[in-house]
Amino acid sequence: MTTNLSYICYNYTRTIMQKKQLIVLVVFCICFVTVSFGQHKNYNIKNGFGIYGGITQYDILTDNFTTKKGNGWQAGASATVDIPHKWYNVSYTIQLSENNVGIAARPLLLSPTEEFVDYKVFTAQIALLMHVKLIESFLTIDVGPMIQYNGDLEIKDKAYENYIVDSYTNLTAKDLRDITNFNVDGAIGASAGFGFLRLKAQYIYGFTNMLNKLNDSNLDLTGNDKKIKGNQSMMAFTAMITF
Repeated sequence: MTTNLSYICYNYTRTIMQKKQLIVLVVFCICFVTVSFGQHKNYNIKNGFGIYGGITQYDILTDNFTTKKGNGWQAGASATVDIPHKWYNVSYTIQLSENNVGIAARPLLLSPTEEFVDYKVFTAQIALLMHVKLIESFLTIDVGPMIQYNGDLEIKDKAYENYIVDSYTNLTAKDLRDITNFNVDGAIGASAGFGFLRLKAQYIYGFTNMLNKLNDSNLDLTGNDKKIKGNQSMMAFTAMITF
């Protein structure tokens, strides 16, 4: 009888010890998994700043006038947020440019000679861009919206002010001065670089009618009374130094 009681006590004690060991093992495993996999990783998000400059090719896409692309310059600054664990980065940019465009006109209404009157227009743009990573941050596709303020169309040579704009009878070159000053654009392009230097190519299209203000200027549109409409088209090629 004594032997059986001792055996029972031994088995009971052994069972309790095994359960305690199992509980300790489970608690250890849970803690290990929680520490190893339950915590979020820390990522080193980098903020950068860059300045850039380059050349532009500018045009106004319109059915009302015959235009010719002109060259200009662009300069700007960019603040970039580099997010290593995402497939994109973002940047905020502000850029200034002086652009040139030609509009066909004649010295006299019946003159056989057609010339392009050169205009310049100053633009300031603020953009929020997304940079899609093709090869990490070394090669990206850049896309995003822009808000633009632009000056009026200014004739570069005042000797052309009284030229008659093609397709019109009485509309003169100087009449095209007052255009819409606030516009909304979209930008798409690419940038590539390594270290502190990046090369950028960007196309900017104006979604809004930048010539719409001419429709409210009581102009003499004899010869072509269609509503005046034109959208900005700009190519920019720049080099950027980052810090």
